[in-house]
This record gives sequence, structure tokens and C-alpha cells, in this order.
Amino acid sequence: MTVVAMGMPAVRSGRPSMDGRPDTPYLVDRFGRTARDLRVSITEKCSLRCTYCMPEEGLPPIPADELLTTAEIVRLVVLAVREMGIHEVRFTGGEPLMRHDLEQIIAGCRAELPETPMAMTTNGIGLEHRARKLVAAGLNRINVSLDTVDREGFARLTRRDRLPSVFAGIRAARQAGLTPIKVNAVLMRENLAGAADLLQWCIQEGCELRFIEEMPLDADHEWARANMITAAELLEVLGTRFTLTEAGREDPSAPAERWQVDGGPATVGIIASVTRSFCGDCDRTRLTADGRIRSCLFSDQEYDVRAALRSEATDGDIATLWRGAMWNKWAGHGIAEAGFVPPERTMGAIGG
Repeated sequence: MTVVAMGMPAVRSGRPSMDGRPDTPYLVDRFGRTARDLRVSITEKCSLRCTYCMPEEGLPPIPADELLTTAEIVRLVVLAVREMGIHEVRFTGGEPLMRHDLEQIIAGCRAELPETPMAMTTNGIGLEHRARKLVAAGLNRINVSLDTVDREGFARLTRRDRLPSVFAGIRAARQAGLTPIKVNAVLMRENLAGAADLLQWCIQEGCELRFIEEMPLDADHEWARANMITAAELLEVLGTRFTLTEAGREDPSAPAERWQVDGGPATVGIIASVTRSFCGDCDRTRLTADGRIRSCLFSDQEYDVRAALRSEATDGDIATLWRGAMWNKWAGHGIAEAGFVPPERTMGAIGG
């Protein structure tokens, strides 16, 4: 076993155990789940410094030769879809717009996978200049991270005064056809009072808002369950302005529970990742920017697919490694357990 520097998790060497695994090409695990949603982080860099995600100085840079290349990302995405049953691909970061070859990555995947849904999670900064190019490359839709529509509050949470740029990016994305646009907001004590304002803004702009309970993935390790805003508390706050009617989930594996707002058609979603864990229905597999397969957001067990790629491994070799990594996926994040230990990587280093 080798250890990655800069506080990174241990990387498993060799092949993961396949004991008891059924003979199937799909990314199944020991608990009956099948991964069909691939999250691909393409950079650790970001134009913001959100307090729940990154340290103020940013993440330690990944050396250029340790990042997956455009061709390597395309090869892995195509392999995952064609050989392992992945149904949807989402590009994340850091901030994916910080990578100058983003359009080339998407276009390369789209050329090989004309029917596969491809999405991106972004903070929206700079999107106004690239939205049409991303659509032309083959991107289908986006999620935008936006926690508040109060400019001063935004600057405090992100350590950057860039809210107008986010607004411009969202509007450019809508004009380019990247709809429906989903807005993701992390629930914090600092932005709870503005939650209703954010929902009103999203309804006016035609965006689908989803609030997410804050998870222990911050770089400063200041998360405490006693301080977090729960889904129940948020519903109480939103209920002072809107009438919310429970609408259920879009499908069993979707993490967001939905509520109709004032009778619809607008809805608001809440991803209660801590208080109402959905680990039992998780269908995700993750690829980090430096080429590690990660089966769970909270597990520090990673497998080095970049090394396999660069040692002339066959697609079959890589698929076997990936299937084994997912076969050994944890049952759940264990946040509620007494011995819970947050992962070494922060959210910005893992990818959303």
C-alpha cells in the first residue's frame, strides 16, 4: 500500500477482493446496489473558497502530470458506459470551468457516446462566456452551486465577491438551452434566513432549487452535527412564506425529497444526506481528478486507475479493477455512529 502526500488517503495497491462477486459486467456491490451514475472530477482548482468545501488558500495543487489527460478521461468514461452499465456522467471539480480543455473532454465523450446524458456541476463563474460552446460540445444540463442571493452573504460564504458573475452564468446557460437548471444550496446557519429569498429567486428564474444538508467534508474540520441545519428546520423556515406539499422523489435513487411550492408547478428539493441517509439507494461511482476510483463519498479507500492506464493496461484490466473497487463499497457513510471519522479528502478534492 502506498500513501499519497498532502493529506490524501491511502491508495490500495493490487486488485481488490472479488470474493463472492456475481459474474456480471455491472458495478454491483455486496449490498445489492448497482452504480449507474459516474461522477468525474477533472480538477482540484476552484474560483471560490466556500467555507464548507475548501481552505481559504485553496487545495494543494495536483501536479500537471498527475492529472488525468483529456484522452484518459474520455477513455475511462467510454469504458464505464459501454462495459460497466453507467447511464449518466457528471463532470465536477473543484470547478470544472477552471479546466481549459473542458469542451474537448465533453466533445470527446459525446463523439463516442451520442446517447449518454452528460451533465456538469459548476459554481457558474465564467459560464456566461462558455455556455454555448459547452452545449455545442454535447453537454446536456448543469447544476449550479449557489447558497444565497444576498451579495454580502455570498462573499462571506465563498470568500469571493462574485455573485453577479454567477447570475450571469445561470442566465447564459438558460439562453443556451441547458435546462432545466438545478441550483444546489448547502444549508448553513449563516444562510438560513435567506433560504426563502433564494427559493423565490429560483422560481422567478425558472431554476429547480435543492437544499443540501451540510456534510463533514470541510477543509477546516469545523463541522459539528449539533450546529448543522436539518431538513426539518429548513422546512419550518420556508413554511413561513410558502405552502409546501410533499411530492416524493423523482425516482428511488434520486437523493432529493421534493415539495411542491404553493401548489406547483414549482418544486423545491431537500437532500437530507445526514439526517435522512439515502445510502441504501446510492447508485454512484466516482473518479477523482488524479485518477483514483472512489466507491463512496466518505470512504478513503481508493484504487489507482491512472497507474493502470499508464502501464498499458487493457480495457479489461481497468474494468476488473473498477468492478472490484465497487464490490467492496461501504454500506453507508456512518455519520451517526460514535466512531465516525471524516474522510481525508474534502469535498473539493473528491468532486460533487
